[in-house]
Amino acid sequence: MHIGAITIELHLPGCRSLKQKRSRLKPLLAALHKHYNISAAEIDKNDHHQLAVIACVLVSNSANHIQKVLDGVPSWIETRRPDLDVIDHQFSFL
Repeated sequence: MHIGAITIELHLPGCRSLKQKRSRLKPLLAALHKHYNISAAEIDKNDHHQLAVIACVLVSNSANHIQKVLDGVPSWIETRRPDLDVIDHQFSFL
């Protein structure tokens, strides 16, 4: 069994409240789960209006499958969600 995770730091331009931030993040996390069949959650910068760190995790019997799936997540976000800016991302096997 292999477990892979990617953390992605996001900038949410124009967000003026935590409520507005959550309204932008919640659909993103649901879409990532639906499209990639991964677990996704906000893990840091919870009290910042315009910053968020999310983590996406995948469990598989193939490390190559995990790498292939999670490598596509940052570009998928940039393509499908132009209202969000990917600042940085980091991949790791757990």
